[in-house]
Amino acid sequence: MENKKISRRKFLPILGGTAFLPFLGFGKSNQVANKGGNLKTLLRADGTSVQVDESVLKNAKIVKKGVSNKSLLEWLNPSSKK
Repeated sequence: MENKKISRRKFLPILGGTAFLPFLGFGKSNQVANKGGNLKTLLRADGTSVQVDESVLKNAKIVKKGVSNKSLLEWLNPSSKK
């Protein structure tokens, strides 16, 4: 048998190929599993968004209907009241 050595030319592609393994996506998915309902994106008072199931919206209590843009902006920025 001939004494076979691994040269740099053979070793570097193997090393580079293993560097790409994390990008193949074998890990867990970060998405929330949808349990049959549709998710709606809503805006909270602090300006952040939150995803809520449609069934929760159907059972929600309506505080005020037909809010104007001006009153919505005042609600979002309560410190800017004059």
